[in-house]
Amino acid sequence: MDRSTAGWLNGFLGVLIFSGSLPATRLAVMDFDPVFLTVARAAIAGMIGLALLAVLKQKRPNGREIVSLVVVAAGVVVGFPLLTALALRHVTSAHSIVFIGLLPLATAIFGVIRGGERPKPAFWFFSILGSALVAGFAANNGLSASPLGDVLMLAAVIVCGLGYAEGGKLSRTLGGWQVISWALVLSLPLMITATIFYLPPTFANVGMPAVLSLAYVSLFSMLIGFVFWYRGLSQGGIAAVGQLQLLQPFFGLALAATLLKETVTWGMVVVTIAVIACVAGARRFAR
Repeated sequence: MDRSTAGWLNGFLGVLIFSGSLPATRLAVMDFDPVFLTVARAAIAGMIGLALLAVLKQKRPNGREIVSLVVVAAGVVVGFPLLTALALRHVTSAHSIVFIGLLPLATAIFGVIRGGERPKPAFWFFSILGSALVAGFAANNGLSASPLGDVLMLAAVIVCGLGYAEGGKLSRTLGGWQVISWALVLSLPLMITATIFYLPPTFANVGMPAVLSLAYVSLFSMLIGFVFWYRGLSQGGIAAVGQLQLLQPFFGLALAATLLKETVTWGMVVVTIAVIACVAGARRFAR
């Protein structure tokens, strides 16, 4: 298997894992405070990451790498989880997942700015078209229902795109799982302190679905998914592999309908099929 194909395969596995993040977050915020959920998931994943780095005796990052790791941590450890958790108090997970269709474009733009990539003009056509389809669908299905929720989701997409691109660039030298582990470790002191501060006075009203959702977003969304995702971005290219995120709404909407009994319309399905075609076109002209 060549490096590019391996990158797309790893990226696909990462997207598949991330697809459960928003439905799981939606379940978790029904019983947990959004801020507690954000810091707790990062603290749990950070302790696991610290253990992995120690057991496998990984070298410490240098000064320049630490700066990049701070950007990664701000984008994907703190920014995206917090903003989406807050947004999901105002919008459904099915609605918020549609915004994830904008992530490939954000990741590609930051891939050019931070990663020095130069996709062909046709790539941008398919990338913008896919994002426009998703954004247009969202606008046609109730953006005005909760402006605050939509603004929070848009901000989450921007900071996440930066964190993805920065992490993908850094993975070329530091390694995929090492990037997310070090980013979590850098955030760990703050996350543990905040977890203790926001710790609920009682867990009596916390149901098992919320507990399992916290476990999922801590272990899979915060750590394991990034192992595949950052490896894929470094192998196949940030802008190119980043287009796989256009598939995330398909998996996420299916989970929302299955687990949360949320409505998935034919319009959502049609948009998903259209963006799959855009992913195929973007891959063809990525380099």
